[in-house]
Amino acid sequence: MESLLVEKVIGWLVPFLLGTLVGGVTLWFTVLKSICDGLQCLLRAEIVRQNEKWTKLKYCPVYAKEALAREYKAYHNLRGNDVATALYEEVMELPERKDEI
Repeated sequence: MESLLVEKVIGWLVPFLLGTLVGGVTLWFTVLKSICDGLQCLLRAEIVRQNEKWTKLKYCPVYAKEALAREYKAYHNLRGNDVATALYEEVMELPERKDEI
């Protein structure tokens, strides 16, 4: 009798726990993907903003290029690689000082 009860509990508990685990992992991956997508979007917007700012001024100081390079690297690592690449490269080609224009 006790053995039958243990079998029923295990027969019910194991699938329940595995189902919960799979559901939790699926949710975790969905949340992580959403965070990555959102971060990629924010980085792309910042690359666009920096491009607009510095191309208008026709130069870009070295400190701004270094920050933009870190942003672009993170963006690229998140699988971003569209028009932002051209915008990034455009800024990196600008002179670093105003008197070099």
